Amino acid sequence: MLKLLKMSFLPKSTDYGLLILRVALGFSMLLLHGRGKLLNFAATAEKFPALFGLPSNVNAGLAVFAEVLCSALLIAGLFTRFAALMLACTMGTAFFFVHKSALVGEHSGELAMVYLIGYATLFLAGGGKISVDRE
Repeated sequence: MLKLLKMSFLPKSTDYGLLILRVALGFSMLLLHGRGKLLNFAATAEKFPALFGLPSNVNAGLAVFAEVLCSALLIAGLFTRFAALMLACTMGTAFFFVHKSALVGEHSGELAMVYLIGYATLFLAGGGKISVDRE
């Protein structure tokens, strides 16, 4: 019974876990967030906040860079730590500055926080052995 609860019969593989995390976060960010921003960039840039002394179109461009290009790099496991860092910075900005650290309510940043935690994990752990980087 204890073996069943601990699931010790399953092989331990950090590399498969990192692969699943990279691909899931990468595809969801790319398809659900980055793709729309890229395809409707002009409309996105108009609605984007001007943060850190940068105009809204520059911030929108940086977000598209992270959410599209860095997500693709993450999926492949190429320059994984760089891609995860760029995405973590983007999600950190979204959570702390755009959503004002709110985890509940109408303008909740809960999803940005979940992404931030995942990207921070990949930044620290790297892409694993099942990646182009093969760390």
